[in-house]
Amino acid sequence: MDSREKEYIEAFKTYLSLEKNFSSHTLNAYESDVVSYILWLNGTSCVDADFNKLREYLHFIQRFDYKKTTVARKVAAIRTFYKFLFRERYIDSDPAISLSAPKRPKSLPKFLTPEEVEQILNNVKIDTPAGFRNRVILELLWATGMRVSELSNLNFGDLNLEENEIRVFGKGAKERIVLMSDRAKKYLIQYIQSARNLLAPGYEIGRPDDDSPLFINNTGYRLQNKTIRKVINETVEKIELPKKVTPHVFRHSFATKLIENGADLRVVQELLGHAGISNTQIYTHISMKHMKDVYETAHPHGGGGKYIADSN
Repeated sequence: MDSREKEYIEAFKTYLSLEKNFSSHTLNAYESDVVSYILWLNGTSCVDADFNKLREYLHFIQRFDYKKTTVARKVAAIRTFYKFLFRERYIDSDPAISLSAPKRPKSLPKFLTPEEVEQILNNVKIDTPAGFRNRVILELLWATGMRVSELSNLNFGDLNLEENEIRVFGKGAKERIVLMSDRAKKYLIQYIQSARNLLAPGYEIGRPDDDSPLFINNTGYRLQNKTIRKVINETVEKIELPKKVTPHVFRHSFATKLIENGADLRVVQELLGHAGISNTQIYTHISMKHMKDVYETAHPHGGGGKYIADSN
């Protein structure tokens, strides 16, 4: 890879981070995919490659028995890279504009029943500050349908406890409001008033302001996603639940239960922060009052959910 191509890569990474708002995981994957492609060119400059060369590379990577999702991501990375080069006028035409990836296999989302969720929640030890924090986190994942990254990025200024609302920033930094149940709020208030102050002994946490992280680790810094995943894994292993459970499974479980109890698809779409019902359709705005009415009626921990939960 020559110095000019290294410059392209650095500029591309900046574009993905600042303009596309990609997560560090996706950014690293795209960088790796593009670097692998440039190395495969073996002396041919990426700005001189044509559509036939790209198709040749696509045939090459298909020999390695990658999953279709991996091939699709590699193609997406190269398409995005050339789109960026064309936009910045490093190339006169985009050779990847017609490059297509194999269709991704469709699979049904995995979800938990309310009874399985309760089993997980009740087996999180809450006799330590960290344990109580972990219980609050899982309560919120189940009650709100938030992504784990959205939850770990919460600040105190995002909370509206009086209205049972939390402001989150989803993919593409899109802002939305999610709703929490009274039970989740009760746990959250207890965490804020007691457990959080005990999480980092010996470290000066200080009085939190609007920009302070809501969930912290034992050194007072923002809690990372991997810690939340570890908590779930350890709890699931302990109770020997015969399912693979991730933070995203809580999100699927939240949406599934709402729909099973009659929630409108567009309300669920709004609560989850999807751009469209099928992730391609136009974004539908639902009034906050309507969202709260549906949430209170449909979710097992909502205001009117006790009867629903007990009757299942």
